[in-house]
Amino acid sequence: MPKASFSRTIEEINKKIRAGKAVVVTAEQMGEIVKKSGPEKAAKEVDVVTTGTFSPMCSSGAFINFGHSKPTTKASKVWLNGVPAYAGLAAVDIYIGATEPTEDDPLNRVHPGQFKYGGGHVIQDLVAGKKVELLATAYGTDCYPNREIKKKVTISDLPYAMLFNPRNAYQNYNCAVNLTNKTIYTYMGVLKPHAGNANFATAGQLSPLLNDPYYRAIGLGTRIFIGGAKGHVVGPGTQHNPRAARGPNGVPLSPAGTIMVMGDMKAMDPRWVAGVSMLGYGCSLAVGIGIPIPVLDADMARFTGVTDEEIFTQIIDYGGDYPKGQAHSLGKVSYAELKSGSIKFNGSDVPTVPVSSYVRALEIANILKGWIERGEFLLTQPVEGLPSVERAE
Repeated sequence: MPKASFSRTIEEINKKIRAGKAVVVTAEQMGEIVKKSGPEKAAKEVDVVTTGTFSPMCSSGAFINFGHSKPTTKASKVWLNGVPAYAGLAAVDIYIGATEPTEDDPLNRVHPGQFKYGGGHVIQDLVAGKKVELLATAYGTDCYPNREIKKKVTISDLPYAMLFNPRNAYQNYNCAVNLTNKTIYTYMGVLKPHAGNANFATAGQLSPLLNDPYYRAIGLGTRIFIGGAKGHVVGPGTQHNPRAARGPNGVPLSPAGTIMVMGDMKAMDPRWVAGVSMLGYGCSLAVGIGIPIPVLDADMARFTGVTDEEIFTQIIDYGGDYPKGQAHSLGKVSYAELKSGSIKFNGSDVPTVPVSSYVRALEIANILKGWIERGEFLLTQPVEGLPSVERAE
């Protein structure tokens, strides 16, 4: 009979973590290991591969309970440092979105459509322990008679503060250029006319979902690094698209899977949840996310051994095609090319600009590696997997 191929379970890996015997490497290191030893041998040598990404993630925000007042209040409108929060939940429960700007932003008064401060900055200020001005108005009821609250709060004053992001950690993303005659301002950054630059937005070989292309290890309940704390995957993110076209090793060639994530803001570090003001576009939140990938078998070793040379994305015109909802590929480019500083496009050398930070992504992967090696972080078996597709290769 043929010899069964090597495999292990998450619980078997956790036993090694508890015993301090687990072999943990970053996704950057795993690429070299697989290249040198092959996936079968790498699977036997390595137990866990850590990933990381740090990038603006617009679909982010926080659920906050700001505590009952005396007399009681059922808030109908709420502002935090002048940024509107959604109050249509319950008496003192709100949700603040990362891209919501202040209503009277001084930058917007000078340059319409540009904002200096928004929900992402509020979240960072709270995580940093700064005082934030809370203003809540109400229409008043018999059980909630108070009509206004105005006070300064810090995160320690809040009974509940949970970062809850509907769509983070995109599995691949576009390379953006601008083919029009004028400079444009986008969530992918400033794009010069006539393809004067090309911007890209993931950590490539370190990016979590690119190391688990068919979501075998990532799903509902997966424990993750988020914002410097331990959190969880809640499920598929909005716009999760597992049916995107794929290349070798299952790597999608365009934006594909996403995850919905949550984590306790009171345990977070402002280094990993940073408010962002993007020129001409608006506000966002840069979020640090890291996910450990268990090496269950040779296939997982192969997936986590993917390198920037093997990951390709599509070049899209954000000046003409994208705004019309008619984005079509102008060609594909590898992350190795993008990270080299320039790419060949239409016969010219075009400088490339990362919107995300590879240096920070690697730092996250190494922090997560340390947590696991010290036995402070165990892996979790997903309660339910993310929607996926059958492997074609």
